[in-house]
Amino acid sequence: MPFIKKVERGRRTYYYLEHSLREGKRVYKKRVYLGVSVPSNITVMKSELVEGLYEKRWYVNFSKIKKSYGRTLAKTPVIVRRRNLEAFMVRFTYDTQRIEGSKLSFPDTAKLLIDRKTPKDAAINDVKEAELHKEVFYEILSQKEDLSLEGVLQWHKKLFADTKMEVAGKIRDYPVLINRTDFLPPRPERLDDLLEDFFSWYNRAKDEINPVKLAALVHLKFVSIHPFGDGNGRISRLMMNFVLHRMDYPMMDIKYVDRFGYYRALKRSGLEGGEHVFIEWFFKKYEEANKDYFSY
Repeated sequence: MPFIKKVERGRRTYYYLEHSLREGKRVYKKRVYLGVSVPSNITVMKSELVEGLYEKRWYVNFSKIKKSYGRTLAKTPVIVRRRNLEAFMVRFTYDTQRIEGSKLSFPDTAKLLIDRKTPKDAAINDVKEAELHKEVFYEILSQKEDLSLEGVLQWHKKLFADTKMEVAGKIRDYPVLINRTDFLPPRPERLDDLLEDFFSWYNRAKDEINPVKLAALVHLKFVSIHPFGDGNGRISRLMMNFVLHRMDYPMMDIKYVDRFGYYRALKRSGLEGGEHVFIEWFFKKYEEANKDYFSY
């Protein structure tokens, strides 16, 4: 998070705004001189400082990824594109379900979603939710309408219609707690206003900020609102990939093996109010997942 640094020189006090990104032994750092007092527009200056650092460190690379990804798709035969998309769907479904407690292994998930063979001794809810996640995933890729509350409610309803009928497609009217974090989701009476604010923000931001950052923030903001009794993480990750796909970027699979770093980034952003923590975690993982595109 950008912070204000005070420097004493003799009897004078000077102020600087600083922010840094650390990757192993390398540190990306930016400092802006503020003067002998903190300006009234410091919030705007903090945002501009962070964006400048993001532009230097990530946005140029994300642009390269998008271009290489587009060129790769253009020369890939349709049959291969479909097979690659299916492979991503299986991996994404496995990871997003496992993060939420599914016991299906990756081979069993592939057997279920590709060969349509139900694994022996698999929990029926794990099976149904994996199958429905596959359906919803493919549906959102062909959806022409942009993100809306009505559309997200339909995704949620379909995803949990066979397993969690009491919460499927319904905004909660009761308080909830989240495992593995001290973050307390908003009270139910605040949800209507928060959701209205979220979609208003999205409709403004989608033409203003970097698409990878937009996808990260869609995930973070929506899961922080936590409007459903269950399934908020899965829906947020679907929304994240809806944004990336719509903006012609490679989609993102948040891996089960990375769950602890993922939980920490969400927790710190939720408790400390610092969106940059999750954004920067997301950026690193996204760049890492798409590093092969730099060779094209």
